[in-house]
Amino acid sequence: MSRQHICALVIAAFAIVIAAKPTAAETLRVGLDEDPVVLDPAQSGNLGERQVFAALCDKLVDISSDGQLVPKLATSWTVAPDGKSITLSLRKDVVFHDGEPFNAAAVKFNIERSKTLAESHRKSELGPVESVDAVDDYTVRFNLKQPYAPLLAQLSDRSGMMISPKAAKAMSPAEFGAKPVCSGPFTFVERVPQEKVVVKKFDKYWNAANIHFDQITYITMPDSVVRFSNVQSGQLDIGVGILATDIKRGEADPRIRMYSTPGLGFDFLHINVGSAPRNNGPLATNPKLREALELSIDRNALVQAVSNGAYLVGNQPVPPTSRFYVKELPIPSRNVERAKQLVKEAGFTRVPVTLLILNTTMNVQGAQVIQAMAREAGFDITIDSRETGTAEDRYFAGDFEMFWGSWSGRVDPDGNIANWLMCSGGANTSTAKYCNKDVDKYLATAKSETDFDARYKAYAEAAKIYLTDRPIIVMFHQIWVFAATKRLQGFTPYVDSLIRPAGLTLSAN
Repeated sequence: MSRQHICALVIAAFAIVIAAKPTAAETLRVGLDEDPVVLDPAQSGNLGERQVFAALCDKLVDISSDGQLVPKLATSWTVAPDGKSITLSLRKDVVFHDGEPFNAAAVKFNIERSKTLAESHRKSELGPVESVDAVDDYTVRFNLKQPYAPLLAQLSDRSGMMISPKAAKAMSPAEFGAKPVCSGPFTFVERVPQEKVVVKKFDKYWNAANIHFDQITYITMPDSVVRFSNVQSGQLDIGVGILATDIKRGEADPRIRMYSTPGLGFDFLHINVGSAPRNNGPLATNPKLREALELSIDRNALVQAVSNGAYLVGNQPVPPTSRFYVKELPIPSRNVERAKQLVKEAGFTRVPVTLLILNTTMNVQGAQVIQAMAREAGFDITIDSRETGTAEDRYFAGDFEMFWGSWSGRVDPDGNIANWLMCSGGANTSTAKYCNKDVDKYLATAKSETDFDARYKAYAEAAKIYLTDRPIIVMFHQIWVFAATKRLQGFTPYVDSLIRPAGLTLSAN
């Protein structure tokens, strides 16, 4: 065999090896169902923002794909015997995007800012934290007013995301929300409202060797059909929030791969019972009408319509599969005749209601189903569909009569229940403002108990009240569905739906 022939074979073999290995791609393109509006963890209020934070802002604690707490910026933690303090040991090789060091003083600043900033939505999550001590440069202690079982779970989300103290002090809250400076694997480049957010790789990231993209572009596409089609055509590398009705179609497409995992959250109708001037309508003022509305809804038919039956019907902020689900308070069946009777007892023949929704595919489809069902019981629902920013502005201002909410969920039940139903709950402070002192008492007990039976009993007592008051009507619990190009390697779906960039690559073919 000639030398030229041997060289040719070696070159060909080398080319095959190179082609078979994943190659670093310059840009990962992610399709979002919600527009990221405010990129400050303290002020944030939607899931699109949380997706971007997975690249921008590392947290003190993270979760595994199945929802177990794992170290992140905190390498370990110790809970005091009396449960009234938690001490965290911190990573020593972390810097913020502006070059400032990450340390215990930075943690103290972040927590105090989230507790006191006027625009913060994290106040209730961190309310039981009395103070934070920087024990030394890389040890921080959270001092609690009383034992607080959900604290580590809160630190695995926006309450635990770390931003640069120097940058936050130099900017107004609005300025920081537009140009965040964090400690994650990517730095902020630009945001074009209702279009995209661009981030670029941070070379000084502590785990930079496991980050294989120079850039991530998050593209806002509220229409799930459009997101799915863009993955199929190769315009997106991965799309989040894909309709469950598209799973089989995606599995039949050789160009893409479908992923799904059970979620932690719930979809619900949020009735404004407390924020003027939209809290004086029939639904807000008459509990019989809220009961009638719930009885007009066939949850199974709704789930079949929006997900081909893939979602899990529910009536509580935790799913029926959760050990914290109160089994003695089961999902009510549809009863149109009883609903009509309640409408009549309330003094109405027809009940006008306006339902504010985000203009996502599932919300539009689901709202139309509910509109048709409720019409049979005497409700005339007008659907008001708005883009994410407008809908959320109106929602947080309390400018709605009824709102379709989609909560992404938390690993501790407190994040699903107290956050929405306590008087000072983070999602309840400036929106529909439901406030029942007895519910508060039971949910406060659940926060402070570490024993399962004691927590379950407290949640059950609270549920007996709020399921009767119905400030929210839970409809179902989603599964998270993703569509991705088959070239995407290393992706694992998490129960919180967030795409973590570490380990992701795009193969050459």
